[in-house]
Amino acid sequence: QLQLVASGGALVQPGGSLKLSCATSTFTLDDYAIGWFRQAPGKRREAVACITHSGQSIHYVDSVKGRFTVSRDNAKNTGYLQMNNLKPEDTAVYYCQASMRATVQAMCNMDTERGSWDQGTQVTVSS
Repeated sequence: QLQLVASGGALVQPGGSLKLSCATSTFTLDDYAIGWFRQAPGKRREAVACITHSGQSIHYVDSVKGRFTVSRDNAKNTGYLQMNNLKPEDTAVYYCQASMRATVQAMCNMDTERGSWDQGTQVTVSS
C-alpha cells in the first residue's frame, strides 16, 4: 500500500505563496505519477494538479492554472506543489497520491472516494 505524506500547509494571506511537499519513505517515486488533490469544507475531494513519472506531462485544473506549479525531484523522492497568488477559495486540506506510470488524465481522474489517504496538510488563505 502506497504511503505518501503531504506537508507544508499553513495560514497565508490572499496573494501569498506556499510550497507543499509530497514524500514517502516506503517506496521509490521514480516510476509513479504524482497527483495533488484538495478537499474544502463541505465539498468533495478534487484533483488540483498531476505530473507523470517522467515529469514530461502535467495537468492543472482550470482554477489553478497560471498560479500553481507542480514539480518533482526524483533524487529526493519528493513531489512539490508551488502555489502562488493564493485565494480564499484555495482553502482546503491538500493531499497527494501516486500511481505507477499513470497518465496525467488517469492520475487526476482517480476515484477520490476510494483508496488510502493520509491526513493531508491544511492550507488556509485568509486575511
